[in-house]
Amino acid sequence: MARRVVVTGGMSGIGAATATRLRQDGVEVLTLDISPGADLVADVTDAGAVREAASTAGEVDILVNSAGIVGPNAPLWEVPLDGWERTFAINVRGTFNTCQAFVPGMIARGWGRIVNIASMAGKDGNPNMSPYSASKAAVIALTKSLGKELATTGVLANAIAPAVIETPMNADTGPAALAHITSLIPMRRVGRAAEVAELIAWLCSDRVTFSTGAVYDISGGRATY
Repeated sequence: MARRVVVTGGMSGIGAATATRLRQDGVEVLTLDISPGADLVADVTDAGAVREAASTAGEVDILVNSAGIVGPNAPLWEVPLDGWERTFAINVRGTFNTCQAFVPGMIARGWGRIVNIASMAGKDGNPNMSPYSASKAAVIALTKSLGKELATTGVLANAIAPAVIETPMNADTGPAALAHITSLIPMRRVGRAAEVAELIAWLCSDRVTFSTGAVYDISGGRATY
């Protein structure tokens, strides 16, 4: 029987590329997104809606948390409170909600894979992107805790930390900020969503058995630790 994955934010960017790549591995893909064309239409910030989506989905073996936003592009002291809170609601609470909804079933079945999309910004901190950077640092810490909690269950939880990737989400990043974070990449180019999807596909597979609570960089050489 084919394994089933839920990919949040699966209608665009890294999420869509991941859905395409996992289908190539024979995985049954369910996209969860606010876009009308998604298999499961739900707002990840709404815990009730996520639980309802999980009930509709049935048994899910793999969860990829790709839903996210960049948030306000401004110095910290100029960031509006609602922009800060919305960034955390989607990037952090959304990940929390989906893990709460889908992880218990994985534990019960004794096998599962969780991949949370963090960011190099969560390790380095990008200027004028404090809400995004702080929220992605939270995703990293959440994943490390979750990995330890699940370590003897057969369920693995890992995070990836991409540098800037060519996606619709990053199209909203201000040109100055985008130029700065691209200049930090030794390869001197942004990444492609399909490149990130390859790493995610590996982390979702049986080929990974002794890694959990880890953070995998995909940064064109930017990562320093």
